[in-house]
Amino acid sequence: MEVCGSSGVSLREFGCEQSLLSRPDGSASFTQGDTSVLAGVYGPAEVKVSKEIYDRATLEVLIQPKVGLPSVRERSQEQCVRETCEASLLLSLHPRSSLTLVLQVIHDDGSLLSCFLNAACMALMDAGLPMSCLFCGVTCAIDTDGQIITDPSAAQEKESRALMTFAIDSKERKVMMSSTKGSFSVHELQQCIAVSQKASEKIFQFYRDSVRRRYSKTL
Repeated sequence: MEVCGSSGVSLREFGCEQSLLSRPDGSASFTQGDTSVLAGVYGPAEVKVSKEIYDRATLEVLIQPKVGLPSVRERSQEQCVRETCEASLLLSLHPRSSLTLVLQVIHDDGSLLSCFLNAACMALMDAGLPMSCLFCGVTCAIDTDGQIITDPSAAQEKESRALMTFAIDSKERKVMMSSTKGSFSVHELQQCIAVSQKASEKIFQFYRDSVRRRYSKTL
């Protein structure tokens, strides 16, 4: 099922559950279509002296693929997620401590990096960590006809000539991080950013709805 709005931005159906793991300080599962990720946040905790930063917390992001060991692809995704989290977390409130974010791939059917970002944000919220803004991830594919597909599936990614993922902040809809591959023009890049900013409104609305549902159950 696609979630279609009058804006014409279509996204696959979302699902999210917070606090489903008992050991981490915050956790969340996030699904987009058939893509599914589990996130756990540990900390603030003690940090190894070698990794200690005197004026802020150290953030480590670990991505665990569905099978096998992390490869170069996971390392670059870890960096994208870490940069986004560092831009939104108020790390200076926890100097000389460590935060660890673990992301586990349950199923990859496209738009994996944006799913990582969305799961990460929900897990950080669940952990109650202070943040200057929330963020979400949006993936866009440009097909051979030049059409922009938001939240593409694995099959759509395979047939695209360009793939871009943006992290968008909840305050001003600014791009906090971008990851691109393939060939595209400056105009196409700007179009994809505009589409992602529009799509982010639906994702932030989904965040609000799922948090509201959760707390209305507990009250």
